Amino acid sequence: MHRVVFLDRASLKATVRKPSCAAEYIEHAKTDAGEIVPRLAGASIAIINKVPMRDESLRRLPQLKMIAVAATGYDVVDVPYCQAHGIAVANIRNYAVHTVPEHTFALILALRRNLLAYRRDVEDGVWNRSEQFCFFTHDIGDLHGSTLGIIGEGAIGQATAAIGRAFGMRVLFADHAPPRMEGVDFTPHDQVLAESDVISLHCPLLPSTRNLIGRAAFRRMKRNTLLINTARGGLVDEAALIEALDQGLIAGAGFDVLTVEPPRNGNPLLEVRRPNFILTPHVAWASDGAMQFLADQLVDNIDGWAAGSPRNLVT
Repeated sequence: MHRVVFLDRASLKATVRKPSCAAEYIEHAKTDAGEIVPRLAGASIAIINKVPMRDESLRRLPQLKMIAVAATGYDVVDVPYCQAHGIAVANIRNYAVHTVPEHTFALILALRRNLLAYRRDVEDGVWNRSEQFCFFTHDIGDLHGSTLGIIGEGAIGQATAAIGRAFGMRVLFADHAPPRMEGVDFTPHDQVLAESDVISLHCPLLPSTRNLIGRAAFRRMKRNTLLINTARGGLVDEAALIEALDQGLIAGAGFDVLTVEPPRNGNPLLEVRRPNFILTPHVAWASDGAMQFLADQLVDNIDGWAAGSPRNLVT
């Protein structure tokens, strides 16, 4: 039996059942960096969402045998250290395959049809003063017949592609270094940037993908391109994004993520006030159904590992 400690329980709005392998189960709403080691003293299993588990903490926790991440992304965990010291790391798989693509298309549709700009005009009385039944102050674009470029061909990327095809969009998956998912037709990365009317990011944040979209990438895009990021903030150079919007290099952007969250010390994207930019507070994943699915899989990952049948291990 194990001592199991959830370090940031408040990050998950769902019912989390006590793992069957737990002799002791403790929840903390949130945990600061200096509280990690004392709270995990004697624990063999840690549950985290965004609490960083780096080597300086891990080497002071010799009893720790498993880290269960309550998320798909595991960039907060020092995975090489864990692998070298026999600490299993498990993450969540395929839990947001509906909610993130739906949020992605909510952003795409709002931007392509200029909903924010039209709402502002209505609030400002433009419709009241119109000489006919409607007015055309902003362009409205169709998704049908346009090209959707997807960077990241996992379950969420694939689900996003399915919605795009249902809208009548041509879908391109950007090629990248191995490992690649089988059964996917890939297009060279630069070609995806150059041909896409919408580019949606669904890849993990790794050293190789940090600032994947920067000044050079924006200059390859068409002027009517929308950039959507519901994955990780560090995938995009935020200063370059603001330049691209200011210079009209792209038509707009919809983001659900920032490089630092929460942005306690500010972020330049928080200051962007324009109808072709939408920023939401990392909630694309957070439908009630998705969070409960996550919570159930989280505990299943722990009990599976404890029973000798590990699942969803990070390798």
